[in-house]
Amino acid sequence: MKRLARVALVWGCAVAGSMAGNPGGGPAAAQSVNWVDNAVAILQGLDKITARISTVEAPLETPVRFGALEITVRACRKRPPEEPPETAAFLDVRDLRVADTPRPVFRGWMFSSSPALSAIEHPVYDVWIVDCKNASR
Repeated sequence: MKRLARVALVWGCAVAGSMAGNPGGGPAAAQSVNWVDNAVAILQGLDKITARISTVEAPLETPVRFGALEITVRACRKRPPEEPPETAAFLDVRDLRVADTPRPVFRGWMFSSSPALSAIEHPVYDVWIVDCKNASR
């Protein structure tokens, strides 16, 4: 288990280094010449109660619902075709089950090649990034 954690830490540092540009790790962290910005994130979500997987298209800065979760995509970036495949999205996820004050569940980068590296910790739902695309006209 320690070896797995060490590998994840080294891999995370390597990815962060390749996404240099913002030491704070916000949406600008993936800005570099090797990443292409896109307008829509394609997410998949698992409802652990019903065992159903749903695909959700989430435009940038537009909150979308998946069950009791509200997901806002702040950035969605993809490597160009000539580079090794990778998709990254910066997500804000809130749990709306408590009506008075929505509870933040996740805020950070999620990578399609390693969904467990930055997973959403929720008892009912799992969400992961699949792809990015430009808005269809």
